[in-house]
Amino acid sequence: MSNRLAHETSPYLLQHADNPVDWWPWSPEAFAQARERGVPVLLSVGYSSCHWCHVMAHESFEDESAAAYMNEHFVNIKVDREERPDVDAVYMEAVQAATGQGGWPMTVFMTPDAEPFYFGTYFPPEPRHGMPSFMEVLEGVRTAWVGRPEEVAEVAQRIVRDLAGRQLDYGKAGTPGPEELAQALLGLTREYDAARGGFGGAPKFPPSMVLEFLLRHHARTGAEGALQMAADTCEAMARGGIYDQLGGGFARYSVDREWVVPHFEKMLYDNALLCRVYAHLWRATGSDLARRVALETADFMVRELRTAEGGFASALDADSEDPRTGEHVEGAYYAWTPAQLAEVLGADDAALAAAYFGVTDEGTFEHGASVLQLPQDGPVVDAGAVAGIRQRLLAARAERPAPGRDDKIVAAWNGLAIAALAECGAYFDRPDLVERATEAADLLVRVHFDAAAGRARLARTSKDGRVGANAGVLEDYADVAEGFLALAAVTGEGVWLEFAGFLVDLVLDLFTAEDGSLYDTAHDAEQLIRRPQDPTDTAAPSGWTAAAGALLSYAAHTGSEAHRTAAERALGVVHALGPRVPRFIGHGLAVAEALLDGPREVAVVGHPEDPALAGLHRTALLGTAPGAVVAVGLPRAADGSGGEFPLLAERTLVRDLPTAYVCRHFVCARPTTDPVELADQLGVLHP
Repeated sequence: MSNRLAHETSPYLLQHADNPVDWWPWSPEAFAQARERGVPVLLSVGYSSCHWCHVMAHESFEDESAAAYMNEHFVNIKVDREERPDVDAVYMEAVQAATGQGGWPMTVFMTPDAEPFYFGTYFPPEPRHGMPSFMEVLEGVRTAWVGRPEEVAEVAQRIVRDLAGRQLDYGKAGTPGPEELAQALLGLTREYDAARGGFGGAPKFPPSMVLEFLLRHHARTGAEGALQMAADTCEAMARGGIYDQLGGGFARYSVDREWVVPHFEKMLYDNALLCRVYAHLWRATGSDLARRVALETADFMVRELRTAEGGFASALDADSEDPRTGEHVEGAYYAWTPAQLAEVLGADDAALAAAYFGVTDEGTFEHGASVLQLPQDGPVVDAGAVAGIRQRLLAARAERPAPGRDDKIVAAWNGLAIAALAECGAYFDRPDLVERATEAADLLVRVHFDAAAGRARLARTSKDGRVGANAGVLEDYADVAEGFLALAAVTGEGVWLEFAGFLVDLVLDLFTAEDGSLYDTAHDAEQLIRRPQDPTDTAAPSGWTAAAGALLSYAAHTGSEAHRTAAERALGVVHALGPRVPRFIGHGLAVAEALLDGPREVAVVGHPEDPALAGLHRTALLGTAPGAVVAVGLPRAADGSGGEFPLLAERTLVRDLPTAYVCRHFVCARPTTDPVELADQLGVLHP
């Protein structure tokens, strides 16, 4: 039998369409059914590449007796957190407030009015490690619902009241200045793992947004410690098992402090953010390792995540079938034993590969297998020999059963990918990457953007070219605007600046509070028990600070005081939180660096057929000045004709040569036709 999920577009929901559980999607009808039957709601939230979500599904949701109990005593709702980040955020906040921790799968029991009263994450089929079994939880909730209804109602109402009382008030905090950013750097230094790179202990996540802040802080202040933390962390990750040494791209996180054993799923947002960080590290230092990793990660996204429609899929699963056992296990696609190396390479090359990639007889993972790394003390080997070994291992790996792919297109994450691919294409002379970025942007405009009269909106997801039903949230508008702004800078096509303008105007209209703070959902979105509002980063930039960055860049491009003021007011949260919790507001700190630096406005004018224009344009893009915006094209006349960018207005060519203008804080440097002089004005390492 199929349940009500069979007609959904989410790959995660479709994975549960044949469960014996009578699942409902999140909908008013589900809650109406709970009211009519007088039963509580069981909300289960996860995502398609979540390992423990699959485990709980197999153990409990595919179990006939557990499903029968769920169907008899609950209305069961299944939510894909990637489609409904608003629902996930509201109930995750409740879970974390009640238990001190959170994660997925998330299991929430609530009243038919959507008020939560009992929480958890993964529950095993039998009691273990101090955790009750899933059936014990179901029976306990059922007993309380029937036997102590007043107590349940009181708990639910108190939780909702507590959540409502957590309203943020950062609108009057003021904009962050040099002192707050220096304090943030000091705080990061205290939490830095000097021996292994990164911050904190295990599990260790790639700190993408913090790394971007460190690079920008170094560019603005010259602080060598900031650059060193960024460079050493990037090298440690790139040498570790968290990085796919054969195929490129990063896994979700490392279960240990040393970056050795990853949680193997690969997410689009991680790879887009890290691709851009490594490209920016190369821009700042010229590091060959940074260049290689940026390009390999870009190529991974195009090769393994690009869909037929030109967008980028959400994720690859951690789990796949182990060809040795036939079981579906985590990491089977990526891990190697010495015997498997010998089977592919022969004894001599296998010994070389084992030494080079850190494959041991004991193994670094499970069942004697190792995750490939590049140990610091590995042998010095011929680059050609390693390249040949890599190709042979990659070809052999391609014969293994591949991890599943979540094919849905998430607007926000595609925005991040567009920015990364456009910049990599420009930096490394890879026009194909710029083309892939443009195709993804075209898809978002064509499928996700609804410009119906009086109600322009951005949809959160699509799949197979069909738009999903869920409204875009703040991060979608902000990250897509960021991607379009990067694409405009690289291509010189002003239409992408126009589309970014549509999106940031919608941020002002739909998501902004009177005090300048930002909500994650639009004013007219579905009303949940609380309107989500989170300024801190998760694995991707917070919508709040991403919007501040897009508003600031758009203001720099257009001179719009309204957009700049909105950006400054939104950054009040960085003034408040940056010195206290810098690890969790890295993107906001990076945007604040751009604000302090100007950001600089770079106009490059010239005739498209003049080859010197391309050289000047590339130099402008290589500037390390935080958040600098770049416009390139024909000069724009005072009447608006000519060039497509406002920054090009009335810019004249010097001696009829391509000319660059760098301005900030209402002051312009001397126009120049010389790439070396432009490089000096923008902090370019190698024009």
